[in-house]
Amino acid sequence: MTMNTYTLLLTTHVGSAAISITFFIVRGIWALNGSPMLRAKFVRIAPHVIDTILLASAIALAIMIHQYPGTTGWLTVKVVALVCYIGLGMATLKGKTHGVRAAAFAAAVATFAFIVSVALTHNPLGIFSLAG
Repeated sequence: MTMNTYTLLLTTHVGSAAISITFFIVRGIWALNGSPMLRAKFVRIAPHVIDTILLASAIALAIMIHQYPGTTGWLTVKVVALVCYIGLGMATLKGKTHGVRAAAFAAAVATFAFIVSVALTHNPLGIFSLAG
């Protein structure tokens, strides 16, 4: 594959990640406010489409750069953190109490930020690798 393909995949991955977190934040705010918007068909379907594009571009990039979760530390951490983010996202949107939803929302956004820091540094410690 050419550099143009890599650039396209990376742009797709970063763009879909930005759209994904933005839409998650909107849905998280709606969940905290009890908004009926969460039940809209578009709101229920769009995250799956966006996250499928995000995951497909991630897999394609991993294959292209020959680095894989389980063998490359920073990618392994990204995948583990992603699973945590998904769980926290579910708790944000479906948590039984406002307190649970609020705590899960804050933790999910922080986890997403950590995932981005791991991606940018290519270090399993992410932002924490820059300390000291």
